[in-house]
Amino acid sequence: MTARGPIEIPVLRVGGTPRQVGEQLGAATAATVRAAVAGCPDAQIDRSQPFRDATTAALPEVIEELEGVAAGAGVDPYALFAVSVEQLWDAPPAHGSGRGRCTDLVAGSPATLDGRLWVAHNNDLEAAAGGRVVAAVRRVEGLPEVFTIGVGPWISVGFNAAGLSVTGNELSPTDVRPGIPPLLHMHRIVALPTLERAVAESLHPARSSSYNYVLAHRDGSVANIEGSATDAETTGLDRDGVLVHTNHYVCERMRRYEADPAYAVRSQTRYDVARAWLGRGPAGPELLRSALSDHANAPDSLCRHASDGSSTATVFWCIADVSSGKIVFGGGNPCTSTDQHHAFH
Repeated sequence: MTARGPIEIPVLRVGGTPRQVGEQLGAATAATVRAAVAGCPDAQIDRSQPFRDATTAALPEVIEELEGVAAGAGVDPYALFAVSVEQLWDAPPAHGSGRGRCTDLVAGSPATLDGRLWVAHNNDLEAAAGGRVVAAVRRVEGLPEVFTIGVGPWISVGFNAAGLSVTGNELSPTDVRPGIPPLLHMHRIVALPTLERAVAESLHPARSSSYNYVLAHRDGSVANIEGSATDAETTGLDRDGVLVHTNHYVCERMRRYEADPAYAVRSQTRYDVARAWLGRGPAGPELLRSALSDHANAPDSLCRHASDGSSTATVFWCIADVSSGKIVFGGGNPCTSTDQHHAFH
């Protein structure tokens, strides 16, 4: 295996109204935004209109931000919205398209000696996306400060000054419908001050689909929302004080919504390795970093390299001490990455 060299993720600092934040993000990530909308067909824009209507009604501030992004990058806001609807892509993200493969590990009491709550996340995308990953410190008027990581202006994971951690992984549900796209729903969820409100928002009745949301709060509470468009199962830490999730339905009742059972088998491989790591305890930053760097079962490994015969790779990772609001993160593979840090004060 050939390891990717260290990649430092740019950190943007933006603030103001949702529109102003969007304009700043759009200007800073203009190349990524323009590449995303290039060639977006009119038919895709037309098909996205019911999704836009639902999002406008439920999340007007997210639409304001996205319109700001479009203005900052100099692109058509309707095309930008259309490419933000993953449900309209050629293949669902967790299918054989090489997109949206992620691993989450959570450890709390009694799995940790220090009593802290830890969240670890690997984010796998097309390897080329690695150069488009950015972090952002977002200060939107009237909301907690939010720290996010994602491609361009979009959010993959987020943490806020009120103590909320939002990570997760994409699923392939069978019941997708027009509604709020999960990729944009994240922009609301990451800014909420409590776990209870984040859980309720993730279950919004107008959602078009759902990620598997891994929610944690500095008060020690944890919720795993394994959702689809019309159903969801909420779990938390198991009796050992740990939680693992990858890109398939684990809860018995939710397995009927699995649209890609063949890929679910491969996702289970990562799930089993991650759960085994947490069984080695006690969990802390060193164990979690070793888990994220595991290369067993390549190419279906936790630390994924494009050189393993796949076009996908781990493009960023993060480990959050949710109890104290400190995050260590990095671009590329965690086995070779340069550590970067963010802390809420």
